[in-house]
Amino acid sequence: MRGSFQAMCTSGLLLLAVACGEREAPYEWKLPAGFPEPAVPADNPMSEAKVELGRFLFYDVRLSENGTQSCASCHEQARAFTDGRTTALGSTGEHHRRNSMSLTNVGYASSLTWSNPHFQTLEGQALVPIFGEDPVELGMAGKEDVLLQRLAEDARYPGLFAAAFPEEKEPLSMASVVRAIASFERTLISGDSPYDRYVYGGEVGAISESAKRGMDLFFSERLECFHCHQGAFFSDSVRSSETVFPELLFHNTNLYNEGGSGTYPIVDQGLIEVTGQPGDMGRFRAPTLRNIAVTAPYMHDGSIATLGEVLDHYAAGGRAHAEGPNPYRSEFVKGFNLTPQEREDVLTFLEALTDTQFLTNTNLSNPFASN
Repeated sequence: MRGSFQAMCTSGLLLLAVACGEREAPYEWKLPAGFPEPAVPADNPMSEAKVELGRFLFYDVRLSENGTQSCASCHEQARAFTDGRTTALGSTGEHHRRNSMSLTNVGYASSLTWSNPHFQTLEGQALVPIFGEDPVELGMAGKEDVLLQRLAEDARYPGLFAAAFPEEKEPLSMASVVRAIASFERTLISGDSPYDRYVYGGEVGAISESAKRGMDLFFSERLECFHCHQGAFFSDSVRSSETVFPELLFHNTNLYNEGGSGTYPIVDQGLIEVTGQPGDMGRFRAPTLRNIAVTAPYMHDGSIATLGEVLDHYAAGGRAHAEGPNPYRSEFVKGFNLTPQEREDVLTFLEALTDTQFLTNTNLSNPFASN
């Protein structure tokens, strides 16, 4: 009960401050070196109270209809907020067609999900797992009132909602639920890997000589990796508070090439399902490579088991290279040759992107675990 008591005390102090005419201080980001502030919607400014509420909601199984899953069920902290499954499993036992994406630095993503450019805010995307029916994730479609009633019956939540949304006449609402979850997700910031300590911290010995050689290869035109996995976030679909025109980029990595026509399996053909444009066949968002060593299996459908196999896929110019030319293949997936030592060096570099502090940070962990 200690965590619940602390949450109620915190909420009470915030409510007292509001009642006395005080405003909560501006949110203080704790950002790694080289990181700008995430983009935050004007109608959902950050606050400590929202983040704390969002953390409870993210881990609360009452957000699923049958009380078996929470957001964290598919996004486990120790796995950089993935689930280790080939494809996700919904609360009703329905197997999904896609792999659960990592939420590492998700607050900086210019688009969300694997291949839908219309989901550009965490607030909007949060509604999908809660209420979506194809596939069923948390299974609350048509049960918004049930969800809100469950939360209202928990002694801690009325105070947490009131502290997070003091300007609202009815603080406990579905709009507040998704705004709080989004606020918590924006704090899932990872930037303290050995790579960061070497590049930004100037710690010469933070990564091995093998990792340094692998880094040079990764950022070379020979391998082309950095085109789609670039900058501080190792992604080319990034938005921050400094971004003027965010790019929404998707790529065909020649994972499939049915009949040599470039076609992907009908179960999941990527961006073309949204746009209807033939050139979007098999195009998916390039995920961040931060913490990539702990997020297996890989690709949009989890069809590649190990990081070494992923590297082999790109070295071959795509797993489907044997099927012949793919008219939709990205220009950056051309293939390359590596010696055994070079292959090991690149993998060592990718492992140096693991931020163990992020994977164990108690500020991001399950708040119910200590109650």
